[in-house]
Amino acid sequence: MAERKLLILFGSQTGTAHDTAERIGREAKRRHFQCRVEALDSYEVANLINELLVVFVCATTGQGDPPDNMKMFWRFLFRKNLPPSSLCQLDYAVLGLGDSSYPKFNFVAKKLHKRVLQLGGNPLLPVALGDDQHDLGPDAVVDPWLLALWDKILALYPLPPGLEIVSPDVRLPPKYTLHYLAEDSPHPDGGLLQPTAPRTVPSELHPFPARMVSNQRVTAESHFQDVRLIEFDVAASGITFNAGDVVMIQPQNCPEDVQQFCQLLRLDPERCFVLKPTEPGTSLPALLPQPCTIRYLVTHYLDISCVPRRSFFELLSYFSTNELEREKLQEFSSAQGQEELYSYCNRPRRTTLEALWDFPHTTCAIPPDYLLDLIPRIRPRAFSIASSMLAHPDRIQILMAVVRYKTQLSKPRRGLCSTWLASLNPEQGDVRVPLWVKKGGMKFPADPDTPVIMIGPGTGVAPFRAAIQERVAQGRRGNCLFFGCRQKSKDFYCQAEWEELVTKGFLTLFTAFSRDQEEKVYVQHRIRENRRLVWELLSSGSAHVYLAG
Repeated sequence: MAERKLLILFGSQTGTAHDTAERIGREAKRRHFQCRVEALDSYEVANLINELLVVFVCATTGQGDPPDNMKMFWRFLFRKNLPPSSLCQLDYAVLGLGDSSYPKFNFVAKKLHKRVLQLGGNPLLPVALGDDQHDLGPDAVVDPWLLALWDKILALYPLPPGLEIVSPDVRLPPKYTLHYLAEDSPHPDGGLLQPTAPRTVPSELHPFPARMVSNQRVTAESHFQDVRLIEFDVAASGITFNAGDVVMIQPQNCPEDVQQFCQLLRLDPERCFVLKPTEPGTSLPALLPQPCTIRYLVTHYLDISCVPRRSFFELLSYFSTNELEREKLQEFSSAQGQEELYSYCNRPRRTTLEALWDFPHTTCAIPPDYLLDLIPRIRPRAFSIASSMLAHPDRIQILMAVVRYKTQLSKPRRGLCSTWLASLNPEQGDVRVPLWVKKGGMKFPADPDTPVIMIGPGTGVAPFRAAIQERVAQGRRGNCLFFGCRQKSKDFYCQAEWEELVTKGFLTLFTAFSRDQEEKVYVQHRIRENRRLVWELLSSGSAHVYLAG
């Protein structure tokens, strides 16, 4: 009897592919497979030649790029020297998650499918192309594709004699069990934010606890939007960056939400616990200290402010002791209930914490062991770096709009990271923010004589501030900026800085203030008015054009 082992490898940027991979893992367990779910970059890719059965789940980001957690795998797979029969014993299937409003729709999944085929792999099914634009989201493609996949897999690996598929009514065990320590055990002191001597260049697994130096509002108090220029001290971190690079910031939940969550689930925030994996071989969550307090878990790890996914309601339905609540949860997790779920969750941007409020009987019955299966981890947020190391050594600045908007829910929606950062006041003591730097998609020309045309309305001007600072420090003059905002007196970011550079001859500046006159004027109008200059820079100066929104 062939060993019934299935490997599920995912590449995920926002968490959807990870969520889908875990769903396939649960379905595999119901069919009695030994199953591992791993991010592509945590998997030892050289072992792929020994695998017999693999499902790949991958998202496509930006302009057809692979997600961050599969970049190394991607480079390895496309090495020219891999023999064409490397994967000849592999049965595989590829599930793609994309958005058909982008030109390179599901590019990564299509290319992966083709490459594994070239290397001798045997596809079980055509590649699945999940689409965010579909009324029912990617599930419209994923649901029927998975049914077909299990038919194929069970034909190759039938159920062992005497075993049935575990019924969907049966709750699967949690990924980890939570073991409380004795009440009097010493408290761990949230290890993440203690400044430590940097071992390596800071990264997602080892962020640098940067000190916030300043947090300044750069829009008028009367302006509807709160925009901040925030500066961090990264001295002795080993961080280096260029214009166009991105700083990743790991946010946390606000104390009021943490307290509410603990009350709803009847958890003592001060209790300490250790996690133990249910199955051998499962690694522990990288960013959680062991031992850990419930408060630390909820503050720094569980994303209680994200909009919950279908899998959340599916798992929640198993804990429900109340028939009405259970029926509603089951509806939300069924294929037929997806429009209803969209109206309840996605359209009004209802948070996980708010959804738990709506199911009080179920919520107070959630076993703590299942918290990490139920709620995803808080994802880092990316910000364009708005300063240059040449102008501000050992510093990183960002230009950040505080996200706040209304939906049909009475309480305004708030961005987790921007609200948290805006609330920090470095004048009231030592404020630390976990961060690291990532290469950005913008590269500015190496040739000092190449002119640069930058179009940056609103906070889109951030990477251009870094580029202009860098280029001015290098003595380069061909800098042309089109900047747009609503009103000169309210949201003209960095006005004094730009005007000084214009005076010194380093910058040509065109501004569009859309609300300062009767008819609205935007950056595209200024580009049209200055078409001769733009064309001259493009045709004879071979200028590079950059656009950031």
